Amino acid sequence: MKKNKFRLSVVGSLLIAILCLSAYTGSERYFQIAKNLDIFATLFREVNTYYVDEVNPNHLVKSGIDAMLESLDPYTNYIPEDEIEDYRTMTTGQYGGIGALIGKRKGKTTVLMPYEGYPAHKAGLKIGDEIISINGVELEGKSTSEVSKLLKGQSDTDLVLMIERFGENQPLEIKLNREKITIDNVPYYGMISEEVGYIKLTDFTSSASREVKNALIELKAKGAKKLILDLRGNPGGLLSEAVNVSNLFIPKGAEVVSTKGKVKDWNKTYRALNSPVDMQIPLVILTNGRSASAAEIVSGVMQDYDRGVLVGQKTFGKGLVQATRPLSYNSQLKVTTAKYYTPSGRCIQAIDYTHRHDDGTVDKVPDSLKTAFSTSKGRVVYDGGGIDPDIITDKKELPPIAASLVSKGLIFDYATQYYYRHKKISTPKDFSLSNSDYKEFKEWLSDKDYDYTTKVEKTINDLIESAKTEQYFDDIEEQILALERKVHHNKESDLVKFREQVQEILEEEIVARYFLQKGLIEASFKYDIEIREALKLLEDDSRYRKVLQNN
Repeated sequence: MKKNKFRLSVVGSLLIAILCLSAYTGSERYFQIAKNLDIFATLFREVNTYYVDEVNPNHLVKSGIDAMLESLDPYTNYIPEDEIEDYRTMTTGQYGGIGALIGKRKGKTTVLMPYEGYPAHKAGLKIGDEIISINGVELEGKSTSEVSKLLKGQSDTDLVLMIERFGENQPLEIKLNREKITIDNVPYYGMISEEVGYIKLTDFTSSASREVKNALIELKAKGAKKLILDLRGNPGGLLSEAVNVSNLFIPKGAEVVSTKGKVKDWNKTYRALNSPVDMQIPLVILTNGRSASAAEIVSGVMQDYDRGVLVGQKTFGKGLVQATRPLSYNSQLKVTTAKYYTPSGRCIQAIDYTHRHDDGTVDKVPDSLKTAFSTSKGRVVYDGGGIDPDIITDKKELPPIAASLVSKGLIFDYATQYYYRHKKISTPKDFSLSNSDYKEFKEWLSDKDYDYTTKVEKTINDLIESAKTEQYFDDIEEQILALERKVHHNKESDLVKFREQVQEILEEEIVARYFLQKGLIEASFKYDIEIREALKLLEDDSRYRKVLQNN
């Protein structure tokens, strides 16, 4: 309790100091700043001297700073010196390491994806390998971030991993040499039909536009006359790269995005500076609720200029711009400096962080306050809540049984075992589990724990609790229990009823063992609702043109 009260005092002092920046002007403003910073310093000194336990100054101050910045928005962050390297990795996509995605599976550090051509892949690490030590350091009890720091380091330095692998009785020693790793913004591109090219863009680090441009040129050389640009799950990144990616499809000199903030000198309109690669190719952009920031700029620009059709779900709604400012002792501040506006004039920021409730909570911009804008051909679009696709598809929901099999790692484990029992499979696009394959999977699950509660069962449980609380249960007990028996799930029957959803995930996991990330993406195509809708649209030229007209 004392620690919580002290933390609140520290945070409160910091908040007061910052809030005073906007509450006062001139000499009074600077007096208030100096006064509150002095209060904070003296408070910290007193606590450090008299608090019953030893106080860690770095941890305490960082907690105060983080809580203070959290009261502004989630994107304004303090980056201490020891986290600068991770921040650079986020913005550049480059780091020194082994080139593998790792994570926790049943408490063990597990290789989830070795990236093709990098040390982990070249050394023979495979999906499902469990890393038990790095250079003699045991990993038991270490978090994924701690393990990641052990794997990263200067290029051309050695690592020795001890791993456990399915089917091997003894741990294996894997020797690697760290390299400079560059994470691809475009992990996959290819022809998805005779005339349709596909580009998956997952980030906007410093090489994003170059990768998209190279992919587009190569696809056109292979005969692509239409294009799908997949921005689903793309969290954004550099504003400059959003401008450059947009520039590939719109004319030189066209406005891409403008930024407006408190510091008027920083307000700027960004225009396309280069000649486009293709202004005519029919274009479909795929979006979902995790398409954010720079991904929303590209989506909004294509929509505002009627340059392409958006297919999928509403985007996240991040219309804020951050800049990095240097602080003392090699630390940095990532601070929100402006809002961005698409060419039609709309800001798609969904959450109003400026007007908080007394309890600190924030609301989304209500529909009543959203403003209508027009695309170049007069189609109506709105601000204040992400970007609405031109063609909306239903969000894919995992049935409870599939969610349970994923969360408990059973699909992951079975895919690993399948890999070691089958030397090869067909191509990612053609691979499919047979009836006998799926039967074997069901038999393997027979003694596994993957119980779950369906939404209907949860609703009935809530109804029972409410009926008991309001003393109606005795009157309706027979009916409720009869309903409960009727809807109670049966795992065996659910494996049949939801076979397509379960099989989809299982097939993708299996394909990933043989063909890694690119294979995983290819294997998803046949089940992908948005890709199917995009292909159907691109095959119908008149419908495509009609969507882009002002109806």
